[in-house]
Amino acid sequence: MPSPAVDDYLKTIYHHTEWQDDRITPSQLAAELGLAPSSVTEMVQKLAAQGLVTHRPYGPISLSPEGMRRAAATIRRHRLVETWLVREFGYTWDEVHDEAEVLEHALSDRLLEGIDERLGRPRFDPHGDAIPDAAGHVRREPFVLLADAAPGHSGRVLRVSDRDPDLLRAVEAAGVAVGAEVTVRDTATLRIAGTDVALPEAAAGAIWLSL
Repeated sequence: MPSPAVDDYLKTIYHHTEWQDDRITPSQLAAELGLAPSSVTEMVQKLAAQGLVTHRPYGPISLSPEGMRRAAATIRRHRLVETWLVREFGYTWDEVHDEAEVLEHALSDRLLEGIDERLGRPRFDPHGDAIPDAAGHVRREPFVLLADAAPGHSGRVLRVSDRDPDLLRAVEAAGVAVGAEVTVRDTATLRIAGTDVALPEAAAGAIWLSL
């Protein structure tokens, strides 16, 4: 099996439980990857045979320790590339995902280490996602999804999902940035620097705040 195909599966499984606890199901994995369920079932069986995932028929999928290590290494590459493109080449946060998808498979370990060192070994990418260190470890602080935050909750913006470039642009236009101190008025309104700002409807499920 081509390594990028395996890595894309492992990376998607890893992503699913970064900001919530429910494990991914085969149907969810197929939807995320845009593949037929039968193809996903076949690949998951192969990944399980390689010791990269644990899975029972029709049940949710989990990464094994080796699968977690490999997924974290791929995600480290992706997020370092995104950070590099923003800081060194002037890309905006809504532009970097597709470029990183290509480059993450092309960089040597030596070049990746050089990028990490040049950037000052960042802990987070431009969207607020944690960058695993060389050992695969990440450090996060407690968080709450905006959709689940109570009115009056105050915290920093920890992460904005990079799934939808249009939403990223709209959120940025509203003045929301990773690290901004905000107070929740409701799931569609944040107070930033004393001003209430309206958010797109989808933002409630795409912004995470510190507790």
